[in-house]
Amino acid sequence: MRSIAARLWLPASVLFLAAAMLAGVLVGPVHLGAVNVVRATFAHVFGLHSPLSGADDAILWELRLPRVILAALVGGTLAAAGAAYQGVFRNPLADPYLLGAAAGAGLGATVVVAYAPASSLTGDLLPFGAFVGAAVAVVAAYVLGRSAGVAAGPAALVLAGVTIASFLTALQTFVQQQHVDTVQEVYSWLLGRLATSGWRDVGIVLPYAVVAWAVIIAHRRLLDVLSVGDEEAAALGVNVARVRLLVVAAATIATAAAVAVSGLIGFVGIIVPHTIRLLVGGSYRLLLPLSVIVGAGFLVFADVIARTIMSPAELPIGVVTAFFGAPFFAVVLRTSRRAA
Repeated sequence: MRSIAARLWLPASVLFLAAAMLAGVLVGPVHLGAVNVVRATFAHVFGLHSPLSGADDAILWELRLPRVILAALVGGTLAAAGAAYQGVFRNPLADPYLLGAAAGAGLGATVVVAYAPASSLTGDLLPFGAFVGAAVAVVAAYVLGRSAGVAAGPAALVLAGVTIASFLTALQTFVQQQHVDTVQEVYSWLLGRLATSGWRDVGIVLPYAVVAWAVIIAHRRLLDVLSVGDEEAAALGVNVARVRLLVVAAATIATAAAVAVSGLIGFVGIIVPHTIRLLVGGSYRLLLPLSVIVGAGFLVFADVIARTIMSPAELPIGVVTAFFGAPFFAVVLRTSRRAA
């Protein structure tokens, strides 16, 4: 009975995502109408005539729709990465930035802003710099963690991530001190932003997100086995090191791509997986696909709040997720302590 009830959450999560995306394209100073939005979207996909006027059609297709789709991709990626990290490291507080991806992306973005100011290439180089920085940070953390030896286990990777993140944050601070005029631009990027998103940003994230989701979900049963411990999983025939490497690599590279176009958006990887655990249990067979769908809907709704709560001004989306995430993190921390 519990299994049947749990599976009902999958279509419910799809409805949640659909409602979030519809709200995302409808909310704004220009009223488009739900029916016209749906018809216009299908018209663009299938090459038909749009029912919206030229200006309204441009608002939908060039502004709102790519922003909503990007928010869904980033949210689904961060939530799935968070759930995967929590399974691989058997740590309920693990998040997508655990191995220094956030610090690396921040340094990469800061270097681009500082050394390519007011350049026509800055807009193109910023995502690239953030992605390279995040990827380099993760590789460095993994190499450093592995140097401690296989016996050190996942704890060595976590400590390596903290070490690399601290070092890269120090470098970022140094660069900013040398280029004080870049502080405001870097700070606004660090708080997360989707306001300038377009189809190009969607194209950057999409392949990484899809591949990462496929790899992570394909390993969902093995993550259930890993939850009993490395030795027990190895005794059952699981190649623990290989599973950990594949899942961590997929999650972190996709996170790097997401961070490159959206900035740092925290707590999604903690809020969504833990909420799903409370509702449907801790099995990764259902937790991971639900994390992708619910994480996508959650960030779309968060973006709607970010651009409406202080309208016509816009609140950084990272502030919204932190507003919900900080108290949620405290609850998870307290619960984990009691369980221990």
